[in-house]
Amino acid sequence: MDYFTIEVGGQAVACFRSENVDDATHFFQAEDFREDLTILQSQGKPVWDGVSPLNLRKATAEEANEVQHAYEFDDDPDRTIDDEFVVFLIPISDMDDGEDDEA
Repeated sequence: MDYFTIEVGGQAVACFRSENVDDATHFFQAEDFREDLTILQSQGKPVWDGVSPLNLRKATAEEANEVQHAYEFDDDPDRTIDDEFVVFLIPISDMDDGEDDEA
């Protein structure tokens, strides 16, 4: 497994594990995920405005550690290490809940 980071306008916003670069690219290009980025907010603004450049790259060691750490503390008993698991590297809130949650 490799770790990948998604950048919006040059800022690292999310990190995830993937079997290989092809699978990571498929996830990164998925319309559902990109739509989520326009719904989720950080500091009162959408994570992605639908226009700023999106970039996929290999994660740094620090970013990969964030994913590992979050997985270790995940409380979903049915989740396995191979499941999709995205960790946001910025504070995130859903438009519906109005609160920022540290990621």
